[in-house]
Amino acid sequence: VADLDRTIYIRSEPLKAADAILRQLAHYPYHVGQIVYLGKCLAGPDWQSLSIPKGASAQYLQKVQAEQQQKAATDPNSSPTEK
Repeated sequence: VADLDRTIYIRSEPLKAADAILRQLAHYPYHVGQIVYLGKCLAGPDWQSLSIPKGASAQYLQKVQAEQQQKAATDPNSSPTEK
């Protein structure tokens, strides 16, 4: 823990070690975005969304709610889902 207050240098910029860690954690998603973008470009029209596709949120939510209702109907130990 004491080392987190130590000053280190990244590209000649003085930073506390804790700040340097946070800087790196914020920087990694940038590169993940670059990799995903490259994959999207290479896949072209075959690209599939990594999450819920654009414009499909309502359909996805409807599916999840139906699955939750099905589970609640068949599992006596399940509790109702809060909204």
